[in-house]
Amino acid sequence: MIHFRKLALPFLIALVWLPAPVAADTIKRIVHPDGRVEFTNVKTSSRGRASSKNETVFRYKDDNGVVAYSGTQPDVASFDVISFYCYACDPDSHVNWRTTPLFTGRYDTEIKTAALEYGVDPALVRAVIHAESAFNEKALSPVGAQGLMQLMPGTALEVGVQNAMVAADNIRGGVTYLAKMLERFKGNTRLATAAYNAGPGTVSRYGGIPPYAETKAYVERVGILHERYASN
Repeated sequence: MIHFRKLALPFLIALVWLPAPVAADTIKRIVHPDGRVEFTNVKTSSRGRASSKNETVFRYKDDNGVVAYSGTQPDVASFDVISFYCYACDPDSHVNWRTTPLFTGRYDTEIKTAALEYGVDPALVRAVIHAESAFNEKALSPVGAQGLMQLMPGTALEVGVQNAMVAADNIRGGVTYLAKMLERFKGNTRLATAAYNAGPGTVSRYGGIPPYAETKAYVERVGILHERYASN
C-alpha cells in the first residue's frame, strides 16, 4: 500500500475478481438472515462472525444503474457487502508465505520493462504486486488506491500515471515510486518497502521500520516473496 492511506486505513480492501491465490484467502459468499450478501476472505470466529480486523465496502447500483462502491452503507434497498484485507498486511494471517503459490509469468513484459528502465529488481516488483493486490489489476480500496500496485490518485499523478487501472501504466507508476524509495533509503529494500507501505516520512521519523504491526508484517512478507521470486 502506498502511503497517505496507511494510518487512515490499516487494512487494504481489494475487490478481488480473480480466484483467491491461497486456501487461507478463499473468498466466501455469506447470505445473512436479513438477506444481505457478503463476499469476504476475512477469517470468521467460531460464531461465524467476521474478524473485526477488516474494513468493509458496499457494492450497489446508483440511481442511474451504475455499479458504485462506498465505505458507508448506501441508502438503497439492495447492496452487497464486501470485506477484504491486504494479503500481506494482516499480522494474524495464517498464509505460509514460503509456500503460497507465486504468480509467475503474469505481466512479465510490463514488469521487466519498467524494472529495467528504473533500475529495480523485477523480483522485488513482483513481490510488491503480490503483496499489494495478489496480481488483481482491478483491485480497489474505498479510499481510492487502485490497481496492481495500489496507487493512490495523488501518487499516480506524481509519477505521471493518468489511468491507474491500466496494468502497464500502474506497474510503471508503482516501479517509479518504488525506485524513489530505494534511492531515498540508499538501496535498503526493507526500508524502501516500509516506506511504500507507511510513507517515507514515517520511516524517517522512526529511523527505521515503523512500529506498526501491519507494516512490520508487510515488510517481512515482501522480503520472503522477493527471495522466492528471485530464485524462481
